[in-house]
Formats: sequence, C-alpha cells, structure tokens
Amino acid sequence: MAHFTRRMSSIHKETKPHEKHPRFGNLPLSTSGPQDCALTGAALLNTPYLNKGAGFPPEERKAFKLTGLLPQNVQTLDQQVKRAYQQYSTRVDDLAKNTFMTSLGEQNEVLYFRLIQDHLKEMFSVIYTPTEGDAIQNYSRLFRKPEGCFLNINDIGRVHDDLAQWGSPDDIDYIVVTDGEEILGIGDQGVGGILISVAKLVLTTLCAGIHPNRTLPVVLDCGTDSDELLNDDLYLGLKKPRVRGKEYDDFVDAFVQSARKLYPKAYIHFEDFGLLNARRILDRYRPEIPCFNDDVQGTGCVTLAAIMAGLHISKLKLEDMRMVIFGAGTAGTGIADQVRDAIAADSGKSKDEAAKQIWCVDKPGLLLKSHDDKLTHAQIAYARDDSEWEGREGHDLLAVIKGVKPHVLIGTSTRPKSFTKEIVQEMASHVERPIIFPLSNPTRLHEASPSDLNGWTKGRALIATGSPFPPVKYEGKEYEIAECNNSTCFPGIGLGCVLSRSKLLSDKMLVAAVKSLAAQSPALKDPDKGLLPDVVNVREISVHIAKAVIQQAVEEGLATQEGIPEGEEDLGEWVREQMWDAAYRPLRFVEKSGAGRHARGEMGVAGAAAQV
Repeated sequence: MAHFTRRMSSIHKETKPHEKHPRFGNLPLSTSGPQDCALTGAALLNTPYLNKGAGFPPEERKAFKLTGLLPQNVQTLDQQVKRAYQQYSTRVDDLAKNTFMTSLGEQNEVLYFRLIQDHLKEMFSVIYTPTEGDAIQNYSRLFRKPEGCFLNINDIGRVHDDLAQWGSPDDIDYIVVTDGEEILGIGDQGVGGILISVAKLVLTTLCAGIHPNRTLPVVLDCGTDSDELLNDDLYLGLKKPRVRGKEYDDFVDAFVQSARKLYPKAYIHFEDFGLLNARRILDRYRPEIPCFNDDVQGTGCVTLAAIMAGLHISKLKLEDMRMVIFGAGTAGTGIADQVRDAIAADSGKSKDEAAKQIWCVDKPGLLLKSHDDKLTHAQIAYARDDSEWEGREGHDLLAVIKGVKPHVLIGTSTRPKSFTKEIVQEMASHVERPIIFPLSNPTRLHEASPSDLNGWTKGRALIATGSPFPPVKYEGKEYEIAECNNSTCFPGIGLGCVLSRSKLLSDKMLVAAVKSLAAQSPALKDPDKGLLPDVVNVREISVHIAKAVIQQAVEEGLATQEGIPEGEEDLGEWVREQMWDAAYRPLRFVEKSGAGRHARGEMGVAGAAAQV
C-alpha cells in the first residue's frame, strides 16, 4: 500500500505538479475530500464558510434539508461567479463595489474568494488600497455588521475575556491587530482600523490559502487624535484623545499575553501602528513570539527581493552595494533593516558594520548622530558620524548622491517628484545600471515617474514602484515596471510560520523568504522584464516562500510541527494540501453530538465556544 501511495504521488507530480494530492489528506488543515457538517436548513445557508447557495448538488439538498429553501436549478461555481460579477459591475463606484464584496463575503466565502481570484487585477484595488482606505474613512457611516474583535483601553481588564470568545486554543492560526493610528497613508482612523485587519486577512487567504475561518481581526481602540472623528456624532470608537505612555504599553501587552495564552499556535501580525510605536512594539515581542509587522518588515522584504534581482543584473554583490533611502519613516527604516540584516547574513559582517552601507535622508537631511533626540528609535542605527560629512557641501539628497555614489536609491518620502532629473543623472553618471525605486503611495506621491527615470538614464535604470505602472519605452524598446507589492511576500511568510508552528520569525527566515521571492524574478531570464513576479501568480509564489521559511525554521530548530517533509517536492505537496481553496468541497453529514466546531458552524463566531 505504501508503494502504491508513493507511485500515485509520483504520477501526480508529473501530471499535476501544482495541485493537491490526498497523500497528506490526514493533516488537520487538509483541504482534500469531504468536510463534516452538522448543520441543516437555514442554519447551513447562514454559515458563510459552508454555504454553497444555488451550488448545493441534489444529494446535498436532500441530506441537509434544503430542498424547499433554494430555487430548483443547480448552478456551478463558475455560473455563480458570472452572476456575482454582473452584480458587482452594476455598482456605481469603487466604494459601492467594496461594500458589495463585503456583503458577498458574509454570505458565501467560497464565492467571494473565487470571484476575486478570477478578476484579481481588476478587483485588487477595490478590496484593498486605495478603496479600502475610503471604506475605513467611512467606517462609522457605512457600519452595518461588526467584524472582528474590538478591544478598548478603558476595559483593559476585559481583554482576556473578550479575546476568549473566539474559540478554543487550536482554532486560530493568524491574528492581524492594529491600533488604527497610521492607516494606508490616510492617518489616524481610530476604531475604523478594524477594516485594515479584515482586509489584510483577506489577502492572506487570497494569496497564500490561510484558512479564512481560522483567522481573527483585532482593533485596539486607544482613542483618536483625529478632530474630524472626535467631532462626528456617528463615530463608533472611543471619543477621547489617544492614550500613550505606560497605559498604552500595558494595553498592548495585555492583548499580546492574552492572545498567546488563549491561542498558543497563532501568528500575530501587527498592522498600521504609528511611527513611534510600530518598530518599538515589534522589537519588544519578536524575541518572544512569532510575530510580524508588514509596514516594517513586509515592505523591507519585497523591496530587498527587487534589489537582489537588480544586483544580479548589475553583477554586483549585496555586500558591496551602497544604498540611499530618501524618507526614513517606518517603511524606509524597515527597508534599511532588511537590507542590513541580509548583508550581515550573507557576508558575516556585524549588523553595525552592514548598516554603514546605508545612508538615510529625512526632513533634516542626511541623518547624523548630532540629531540626537530628533531621531526615532528606528533611525538611530543609520545615523552617520558627523565627522564623515565634515567639509562636504550640504546634507540634502543631491549632496548625498554626489558624496555616496549609490548603486540603489529608494524613495519612501511621500514627496512627489523629489527624484529630479539632476539627481537621477548624477546617480547614473557613477553606476552602469542605477537601481531606483520610487515607492511612495498613492501614485500622485511617487518620487518620480518610471517614464522619466527611464528617459533620464537612457533605458539603463532598473525600476520598481509602489503602485502598478504600465511598461515604458525608450528608443523603441519596452521595459516592464515591477510593483513592490507586499502581497507577494507577507502572506507566504505567514503561511510558512503557521504550517511550521514556528516559535519565532527569525532574521534568517525573513532572508530565506526574500531570496525565494527574488529567485522568481522574471528579470533573471530577461533584464527588460519586471524585477518582481506579477501578483497574478501570487499563490504559487507563496508556496515557494512558505517552503523557504519552513526549511529555515527547521534548520534553526524553531519549527514545532511534527512530520514536516524534508524533500523539496514532498514539502511542496505538504504546503499545497494545507492551503485553503475557493472551491466547494463535498459535505458529509454528522450528528451535532459528535461534531467539531467547524462542522457545527462555530468557527469565526464569537461566543460559540468561549474559553474560560
């Protein structure tokens, strides 16, 4: 029997290398075969992760008492997607489309994700930035039904009990938490930040197959410093200025400690915390728990992957690279950290030594140690000795470009058109293939347009941007522009941590993820192609990233999951088998008395099985 299983697996690899195989169908997160269901009638139709709507086949309609509750004609999932897309297309604007998609997700989870998958390029900006930003700004006005867990700083004593409502210790794999202070470039949105937690979890499912009913969005309501929200009588959050200092830190710690106690296997993703807190909180908890901050680490990882692809084309080693970052906020210093850590890991240099290859320019100009208390916690590592810059003319970006002669220039400043022709051509006069990434979002805040960069450098620049751009041309030759989209990276990292049940997310695990993403760059085969793979291929990208993360976790002794395969192909099958798919699985009726929470429709439902 074992020989037969191996033989079938071998045949499957040859004929369907990217599909699932029931060889690993006994795993707790397996997605092959039928799933148990103890619900019938309207209760089943009202459970989004089990509902198929008109897609229930005749035998399931009879077995689950649905025959009088649905129209007679059985529809395929493709037909349902066609109908849903027609409904979506009638909505008058993107915000209305976003609201429609939210409603669809609350009714039929499979149809929701399948619709997005089939129209990913079109819908990505509707379910995420920039439209999700509009939904967040209008949260209190559009509010119909609460999603996720709302914790507020006035009830710190209830944090444990409020979190405990969401299931048993094995029910939650992935938590996204925000305090709503710095949302998608639109600033302090208070309690409306819950929607960024929801949106990020949608991306983890869409891009990496994280099971949607095993996730938990959380908002930490600490008040808001937005006068507009404080003066809005419809605002649903705490109407008080943001609480800071020790009380804030105690609140965050109460959340982290309760989450770890209640859901010990869960991976915690911090999202859109303010500049003064994002890095500080991450640094506090990284040595203790598996956690991640997309603004700090995600942007850094995807940017580093694009840099690595660019360096490959330039035939330059990472340890020999000089980089200038214009805009040393959360994203800029996050990129600096990932590059520094990768240099240290590859070269054996200390982190302090690796940081000397990075120059950061912010509002006061080049960051210097004499700036002292004006430096944020994250900027201190990159402040240069004042003696290095003595006798040089100025501290602005142009002066730094002239002095440093960088191979790489990164823009995270939100200052439009700040990469001028003079600056770009000065950089290009010293390096053959200047690597230039204007990453500020939205598009109107980009430091330079790809067409200008390409023209000013006569087609020599290697370009990646923070938003999608069409290809550019120079003297009849076309060049693809890569988008540094975090969604090609953070979901795969999370998937690797979830499946390996890693104790921590280490620096080396992040570097492994970056190298995996860089290895999938189309530019490695054709330098005129994009430096990063297209988001359309994101699920397969995530498989490779998850494999790299898992392998590194095993090597470092951080993985706690038993039975992780050692071989590349077996590990790929193992990962794919546990990735949730937007497909209807057959239902198998079980009695409620012996059914698990999933079969009883209780996953993702507060209060259904609260812990004591």
